[in-house]
Amino acid sequence: MFTHLSLRLRIFLFFALLALGGSALVIGGLTIGYIRLGEDHALSSFVISGFVGVLAIFGLSTWIWVLFDEHVARPVERLAADMRARAHADVDHDIDHAPARYLGDLGTAAAAVAANLTETRNAMALEIGRETAKLGLEKSRLEALLAEVPDGVLFCTAEHSVVLYNGQAREVLEDSPALGLNRPLADVILPGPVRQAYDRLLAAEARKGADILCATKMGAKLLEARMRLMWLEGQETKQPGYVLSLRDVTGDLRVQAERARLLNDLLAGVEAALPTLPQEDPAVAQLAVLAAETAERKAPTDTEWWPMEALAGNNLSGALKARLKRKGVTLTCDLPATKLRCDGFAVTRLLERLALDWVGDGATGLSLRLEETGPVTARLVLSADGPLPDPETLTTWLDTPLSPGLAQFAGRDVLITHATKVEIDQVAPGLTLTLPLACPTRISGARVIQYDFELLHAEIPEEMSGAALKQLSYVVFDTETTGLNPQVDEICQIAAVRIVNGKLLDGERFDMIVDPGRKIPQASIDVHGVTNAMVDGAPPVAEALKRFHDYANGAVLVAHNAPFDMSFLQRREAEIGARFDQPILDTVLCSAILFGQSAEHTLDAVCDRLGIVIPEADRHTAIGDAIGTAEAFRKMIPMLEAAELPTLGATIKAFDKHARLIEHLN
Repeated sequence: MFTHLSLRLRIFLFFALLALGGSALVIGGLTIGYIRLGEDHALSSFVISGFVGVLAIFGLSTWIWVLFDEHVARPVERLAADMRARAHADVDHDIDHAPARYLGDLGTAAAAVAANLTETRNAMALEIGRETAKLGLEKSRLEALLAEVPDGVLFCTAEHSVVLYNGQAREVLEDSPALGLNRPLADVILPGPVRQAYDRLLAAEARKGADILCATKMGAKLLEARMRLMWLEGQETKQPGYVLSLRDVTGDLRVQAERARLLNDLLAGVEAALPTLPQEDPAVAQLAVLAAETAERKAPTDTEWWPMEALAGNNLSGALKARLKRKGVTLTCDLPATKLRCDGFAVTRLLERLALDWVGDGATGLSLRLEETGPVTARLVLSADGPLPDPETLTTWLDTPLSPGLAQFAGRDVLITHATKVEIDQVAPGLTLTLPLACPTRISGARVIQYDFELLHAEIPEEMSGAALKQLSYVVFDTETTGLNPQVDEICQIAAVRIVNGKLLDGERFDMIVDPGRKIPQASIDVHGVTNAMVDGAPPVAEALKRFHDYANGAVLVAHNAPFDMSFLQRREAEIGARFDQPILDTVLCSAILFGQSAEHTLDAVCDRLGIVIPEADRHTAIGDAIGTAEAFRKMIPMLEAAELPTLGATIKAFDKHARLIEHLN
């Protein structure tokens, strides 16, 4: 009710009500006394007593109110205003708490809070300044690195607008005035191949890229481009942007195409001339052998010089149907997801050209199907209702440029680059195009750039024991084994992550299934989930430990209950010809130092204590436990420093006090 009033006014009203209430009680008491006395002559005495009492109450209340207002209400309002000024107005001088001397510790406490706030704000401003300067420096370095990338680089939005380009991109695009930030990519590059590749990658949510061939809008330069979608965590748009790396291949492809054409013509001429030459002549026989060997050796290299991609048949048919539909032509096709090795845009344009020219000659009911003709090739068959074109007409179609922007690139050039030809099939009937199947490839994860420019300034002392914990590089590892006896059991999985400069490098993981050379008991499988089928064909223990030694070389090893894991590693040192002789830290002992021996020190307990969640699916897997241990150790580093254990040597020395804890665990 009174919260909208000021503090001083509320206190004044409190004392006013107190005075009125006291006066009313005095008057009421005197009135009751006068009535009970029953003597009229005493009225004047009661009135005088009441008047004096009321004046005394009002006087005393006023005096106490004045003192309270002077020494409580005003100082409280002043403290509130001073604290508000320091909280919101960047006032940084000390609060004068002398006027609040009658408020006990409130004045000094407010002064301490304000001083701490100022100190925190200054420290935060200093840290923000440092980080801003550091980010600015890293930005400059990354810009310098990007500027020195030999290829042109464009970063575009999902709407195909340019948001980043480097100097090489401007050179590749011949300083086109249409190139600029927030300008459409279609102003400088013919959009067909780019948009087709983007839609294809987007439909597949592909994390790997696509190689395409595109052309500049001015000058018709041919560009070899690598497109990769940029799936970023926390992005605000529904669809990702993409990066295009560009390289001018106009001259290279022209030369390669001319060489391929000349060699094809030469071999065709030799093949045509051989029957007319004297067969008994040794030179003719030698020429025939040379021509056959040349054709055989040439075949595997026919398509290696042209940018190719693994294109799914359903993506090819979808793009072709969409292009023909825009031109009023209906195509019936439902190709499987069989992957073809080809230049997707060029093949789509070639089929589009054949379809349009055939329809122009009166064909109807176009359809496209794909037939696998062997383990390495497949055949596209374009058929229609109507007469098949004759060879001369087909040659004319193939000599027609595929696009006004690619005046020097016709259908015959597509056939040369793919080492194939369009054939007229009278049996099917239709026009057939044979293409190679794409070789299956392992899909890699997203490319991650690892960098930490602070390492340029890190100075690690020669004596590693004197190095600060936060300066060192660590390899945090975990093993899964066939059992708990290091003398007879073996490793069946080993995984590790790296901590460099206090940061967990998620892109530098080590995770390997290992063939232990013996059966894994069901009891162990129930714990870590590594089955005998999973280790079948995996690298043997010695090979796995050699790779892990290379991965961990030069770093401090960290594990949870390290003696158990190290016993499996050290047992194989003679066999692999290398020693794990680097310093070893144990997160069990780190936990004992920080939380006391009486606390629980299992990995689950430590992670729970530090607010770390290991997904249940990853718990008791080598990589899951390694990541959990790494996150825990990363949080322990500043805690160990605060416990006056800032160096590696001091931490290892402190381990001696808790060694019996490890003995108990093992």
